[in-house]
Amino acid sequence: MNKRLVVLCFIVGIAMMILAFPEGFAAALLVLVCSSIVIFIIRQQFKEDSDYLIQMFLLALLARLIFGLLIHIFDLRAFFGGDAITYDILGERLMTIWSGQQVPNDYFTKLALATSGPGWGMSKIVGGIYFIVGRNILAAQSFCGVLGAATVPMIYSCARKIFNNRRVGQISALLVALYPAFIVWTGQLLKDGLIIFLLVLAMTMVLLIQEKFRYTYVFLLIFSLLGIISLRFYIFYMVAVAIVGAFIVGISNSPQSIMRRVGALVIIGIGLTYFGVIKNAGSEVDEYANLDRIERSRSYLASSADSGFGGNLDVSTTGGALAALPIGFAYLMFAPFPWEMSNFRQTITLPEIL
Repeated sequence: MNKRLVVLCFIVGIAMMILAFPEGFAAALLVLVCSSIVIFIIRQQFKEDSDYLIQMFLLALLARLIFGLLIHIFDLRAFFGGDAITYDILGERLMTIWSGQQVPNDYFTKLALATSGPGWGMSKIVGGIYFIVGRNILAAQSFCGVLGAATVPMIYSCARKIFNNRRVGQISALLVALYPAFIVWTGQLLKDGLIIFLLVLAMTMVLLIQEKFRYTYVFLLIFSLLGIISLRFYIFYMVAVAIVGAFIVGISNSPQSIMRRVGALVIIGIGLTYFGVIKNAGSEVDEYANLDRIERSRSYLASSADSGFGGNLDVSTTGGALAALPIGFAYLMFAPFPWEMSNFRQTITLPEIL
């Protein structure tokens, strides 16, 4: 392992504790515990390339922690990801409820306790972290950063298995570790990084199940699907179709391989039905998946955020939605653009410690 990388990790950890006192202590401890678990799994599962993948994991983690620390000390969450503020409120409300204290029966309480609707699982994750370490948005954000960095070794595994090429796996891991958009989305308290992690986990488990059936792989696949539907329910349908298609096509058509895939599909179907996933997913599609509702939400966000993006768009029709895809994808992957940095500078406020 690169000693300079380890030293840099300690420097960033100390910086978190000093610059973000007192939240930084709990955040650094949570990162240390979660990172140790990830490194242990890498050493157990990737013996041949464990040193390379640990370095890529630490490099990805450093990028996300540094970015997250800058957001925290300069109070830039409203600019980069205002949803983090909402998750912090909902997580605190859940922590209070789970601690046996009284809370007002208001909108935030109902939203925190909801088990349906867009992103309801995120409040449960944040609430669980707060229940352990107390209300600490930096700790929750850092947890997301660890999972974002943990995507790197799984991407390596997927790419290497699909293309049967070690070099492809290494390049894929490097790109995911340092691609700016991935750092921005996975370095904050946002559900996007967790969704990416769960998607890659599902892909990895599908590939492993096709090689060898293990109940652990099936359990992790069911877990990833449950997580996806709790964070962004409509992605569940795409993933479900992809999984069924992958098991039907398969990488081998031997009787043993076919039996493994059929057995996995049966267990997954029973598991998802037991947890009520199919019923909840259907009701959420009926309620949220219509273009008129999406257009109302998009139009409000474009005006309230004063971003200047999408003011003339209209996604209430199929043609309008398709026309908006190119510019929407460009903003998703590359924003903020250089000409938008003037607005960025206006949002920066010096931290109290400076």
